Amino acid sequence: MMEVLDTTIVNVALPQMAGNLGATHEEIGWVSTGYILSNVVVLPMTAFFTERFGRQRYLVFSIILFVIASFFCGTSNSLIELVVWRILQGAGGAALLSTAQATLRQIFPSEQQSMVQSIFLLGVIVAPTLGPTLGGWITDNYQWHWCFFINVPIGIGSTFLVATFLKDPPDMRRRGGEVDWLGISLLTIGVGSLQYVLEQGNSKDWFSNAWIARLAVTAVLSIVGLLVWELSPSNRHPVIDLHVLKNRDLAASLFLFVALGFALYGGTFMFPLFTQTILNFTPTKTGLSLMPGGIATACTALLCGRLMASGRIDPRWLISVGVVLIISAMWRLGHLSTLAGDRDVDLALVVRGAALGMLFAPINYVAFGSLRPSDAQQAAGLINLSRQLGGSFGIAVLATYVSTHTQIHRVDLISMVDITNPIVRDRLQSLTNYLLAHGYTAVDARQTALRLLDGQVTRQAAMLSYNDAWGLLLLTFVIAAPAILLLRRPRPRPIGPAPAAH
Repeated sequence: MMEVLDTTIVNVALPQMAGNLGATHEEIGWVSTGYILSNVVVLPMTAFFTERFGRQRYLVFSIILFVIASFFCGTSNSLIELVVWRILQGAGGAALLSTAQATLRQIFPSEQQSMVQSIFLLGVIVAPTLGPTLGGWITDNYQWHWCFFINVPIGIGSTFLVATFLKDPPDMRRRGGEVDWLGISLLTIGVGSLQYVLEQGNSKDWFSNAWIARLAVTAVLSIVGLLVWELSPSNRHPVIDLHVLKNRDLAASLFLFVALGFALYGGTFMFPLFTQTILNFTPTKTGLSLMPGGIATACTALLCGRLMASGRIDPRWLISVGVVLIISAMWRLGHLSTLAGDRDVDLALVVRGAALGMLFAPINYVAFGSLRPSDAQQAAGLINLSRQLGGSFGIAVLATYVSTHTQIHRVDLISMVDITNPIVRDRLQSLTNYLLAHGYTAVDARQTALRLLDGQVTRQAAMLSYNDAWGLLLLTFVIAAPAILLLRRPRPRPIGPAPAAH
C-alpha cells in the first residue's frame, strides 16, 4: 500500500516542494516522473531478480532500499538529490508489488487465493484514492518531508517480518549462469522512453517536440526488438519469459488491467481538476469526496473474495457486473453541469468505487487461476506493469483530451455568443449594471463584463470537455469488455505446501 501510495501522495505537495527547493513547475514534476520511470522499468524484471537472488533476499533488499530512499527523500535539500532518491525508491518499490503478490500466490492454498489476493489488492486500488487526501493533510499540517518519512517505520516493521517469517521454498527455481544484458538494455531503454513520453508528452506538446518524437521512435524500436529477442530460440536466459502469455486467461487479464489502470489513475487524476476548476471544491473537500468511493472499493473487493472463495459464483459474472456498474458511473459523471454539487458526484463515485473492487479482485483471481506457481512471479510483474502503463496512458490521454476539447467547445460556444442575441445582450447588461453598482466606471464596467462573460464561456467549454473525457473512459470499458469472453472459470488445483512450510 505504501508503494502505490507514493505514486500519488506527493502530487499535492509538489508546489510546496518547488518553493522550498527553488525549482520550476516543470522541474519539480521529475519528483513524480522519476519514481514511476524506475518502477515500470524494474517491474518486468522482478522475476529475473527473484530467481537470481532468491525470493526472501530480493524482497528484503527491496524493502530496505525503499525505506532508505524514502528517508533521504525527506532529508533532501536540492532537486537533483530528491529526484535521485525518488528513482531509487521506485526501483525498490517494484518488488513490493509483484514479488509480494507472487509470494502470496505461491504459499497459500488455492481455496484461500481469492480472499488473500483481494486483501492484497486493497492497497493497490485504494491507495491512489487516499494519496491526494493524505498528501494534502500532511502538507497543510506539517511539511512535505513527512510524505516520505511515514514510510520509514512501516518499512522497518515490514523488513523484520519478511526477514523473520518468509523463507524460500526448497523447490524454488534458481537462475544462474549468463545474464541477458541485451534484454535488460532493450527493456530499460524501451519502457523508460515510453514512460517518459507518456509523462512529459502533454506538457511538451507531444510530437512537435524533437525529444518526445525521438524517444517515441526509440521506445517503439526498443520494445519491438525486446519482443523479438526475448522470444528468440537463441536467447536461453531471457530476462522476461514472455511464453507465459500463451495462457489466454493471463493475456486477456492483462488487456483488462490496462483498461482498469486507465480508469483508476486517469479518473483519480481528472476528478480533482474537474471539481476544483469547475465546481470550486477545496482540495480537502475533493479528497473527502473520493473517500466513500475508496471505502466502497474495499468492501466490494472483500465481498468478491469471499464469494469466489465459496465457489458459489463465477468470477466472470462479477467482472461483467463490475463493467456495467463502471459504465453507468461514467455515464452519470459525463452528464453533469457547472451547477452540480456534492450529491450529484457522490453517488457516481461510490458506484465507480464499488465497480473497481468488483473488477480488480476477480480479474486478478482469474489471471492467476490457471497458472503454474513457478509462473506466478513473471505474471505478477506483467500484471502490475500493465496496470501502471494503463494508468500512464490514461493520464496522458485524458490531459491532452481535456485540453484539446476545451478549445474545440470554446470555438463552438463563442460562435453563438453574438451581441445581437437578446440573451447575450441581457446577460452582458446585467453584468455591467452589477459592476456599476459596485463603483466601476462605465468603461471599466463594460470591459470587465466582457471578460466575465468570456470566463463563463470558457468554464462551460471546460465542463463539456470533462463530460467528453468521462465518455472516453466509458468507451474504454465498452472496447475492453469483449476480453471477458476469453476468460475461463478457474478450477481449484493444488499449488504447493501450506503456508507453515515456508
